[in-house]
Amino acid sequence: MDLGLRDKVAVVTGASKGIGLAVVRGLIDEGAYVVAGSRSGSNDLDELAEGGRLRSVLVDLSDPAGPAELVATSSEFGGLDVLVNNVGAVTIRPDGFLSITDEQWAATFNLSFMAALRSARAAIPLMLARGGGNIVTIGSVNAFLPDPPVIDYSAAKGALWNLNKSLSKEYGAQNIRVNSISPGPVATDLWLGKDGVAATAAKAMGVDFETAKARVVESQGGFSTGRFTQPGEVADLVLLLASSRAGNVTGADFLIDGGLIKTL
Repeated sequence: MDLGLRDKVAVVTGASKGIGLAVVRGLIDEGAYVVAGSRSGSNDLDELAEGGRLRSVLVDLSDPAGPAELVATSSEFGGLDVLVNNVGAVTIRPDGFLSITDEQWAATFNLSFMAALRSARAAIPLMLARGGGNIVTIGSVNAFLPDPPVIDYSAAKGALWNLNKSLSKEYGAQNIRVNSISPGPVATDLWLGKDGVAATAAKAMGVDFETAKARVVESQGGFSTGRFTQPGEVADLVLLLASSRAGNVTGADFLIDGGLIKTL
């Protein structure tokens, strides 16, 4: 299936690994030009850049100036058609709500909400100049499945979902579509790395890593598929939403969680 992404220009945040890297690979496979933003880069991005369709930008997206700096780099490819807001981070709060400081709340919102807001604010004028564009934001099931151990992350993702819906209403008539994706647990370092959610939860629960991982799969009644989502599966959904094949889809959120959420 031709997604019509050849020679489109995309910016991807949090692009060095996991979902972001999978999105970058998918876009390049479709023939797009990509500006990949990350704090420290990666060997994978360096290898992809050798093909001439990728510009890897080292940027701190928690810095208020970082998102605009990243988005502006798209001018090297002549403009901007697609923004993929992927950057974010989650910290387990085993000591509960009362233990979370104002500084920790601010840090969570800064990276998991404000970075996307600032990126969109920088990207929309460039998209308007091109006659339209697409914003796809990676949210989380925690936007509508609040969870005390990640209460600040859940709140930030809820705000992000609301922001995307508002942007879709404001800019739909100007041919800018804005959609989001809500993954459940994904097989990335965020969840399964040595300092990821499963490892942190294992330490808090006093169990080994595999036990903690199994408990995640069994939580909320269990994944219907019995497994974590793969980054490439999220990336495929991003590519579809960024393409003309989803030309009248905007203001929508798409759940990809292996059947974790059981309610309608």
